[in-house]
Amino acid sequence: MLFNRRTLVLTAALAAAAPFSASMPAFAQDTLNNVSYDPTRELYREYSEHFNKVWQAKTGRTVVVSNSHGGSGAQVRAVVEGLPADVVTFPLEGDILGIEAAGLIQPGWQSEFPAESSPYTSTIVFLVRAGNPKGIKDWNDLIKDGVEVITPNPKTSGGARYNYLAAWAYELERSGGDAQKAQDFVAELYRHVPVLDTGARGSTNTFVQNKVGDVLLAWENEALLSLKEFGAGEYEIIVPSLSVLAEVKVAVVDKNVDAKGTREIATAFLNELYTPEAQKIFARNFYRPLHPDQVDPAELANFKDVKLITVGEVFGGWAKAQPEHFGEGGIFDQIYSKD
Repeated sequence: MLFNRRTLVLTAALAAAAPFSASMPAFAQDTLNNVSYDPTRELYREYSEHFNKVWQAKTGRTVVVSNSHGGSGAQVRAVVEGLPADVVTFPLEGDILGIEAAGLIQPGWQSEFPAESSPYTSTIVFLVRAGNPKGIKDWNDLIKDGVEVITPNPKTSGGARYNYLAAWAYELERSGGDAQKAQDFVAELYRHVPVLDTGARGSTNTFVQNKVGDVLLAWENEALLSLKEFGAGEYEIIVPSLSVLAEVKVAVVDKNVDAKGTREIATAFLNELYTPEAQKIFARNFYRPLHPDQVDPAELANFKDVKLITVGEVFGGWAKAQPEHFGEGGIFDQIYSKD
């Protein structure tokens, strides 16, 4: 069952990640290491199968893709510390900027692939228990007396950073642009969080499997997977009045591929993400495709209309938001250390 998997120890993520390979001994094999974030296990398992067929048809060789998953902040640190990623597929630009700062990825990576290297997107929604017993409709309901909120740790999880920034943006708009009120609102929100898991899948397990909390701040795909796995009789999705556009980013890890001689296959792996078949795979796994016109309209019905802000327009981009809110001694550290 999907939610019985435990989050892997991040420092051993690549060694523990189960690789995909086609059992076709007539073909020679190539290898590729994709380091990704927590809730993409199902997505990249299916996509790796697809890419193997594409690569085999092009080159006559099969490919073994090792997909490593965990909270994106922890995954960034693992890559910087030596996890031999050929490509990274992370939920926010700030993750890849951290690898760039370490000298592993060359500046300008955003322009190497279409749509500023963002082949699909997502957003943040609420998952509540059937019947919505706490009457949660919007962000302000999360700080009502008696409401327990489940969200990961923004120091280790990219999804958690989106949760935090979406809550901040909501109160910033509601208060007419008062940054202090936004900070106070987010601080109060974290007083309602009983546990901070390291990644999004861990928080999903806490809420769904361990039955902790009244509402899960969830990636849209995680919430939809929960409904698929357990049915609407167990959970409901609440779409808030405002959320954040999660612009998933991908990049080749230049230093690693040049050392290993894998640039060609790494580039092909990321270019293939923009093809019609890959766009269909995203939608099947509940991610918002870059090209919705290439996807079955019935699958697009999963994605509800919501007002989406961007990190760029509200927070000045990830290069500013990351150190200001999530760096050592940043705003999150200040508000969370007070409790």
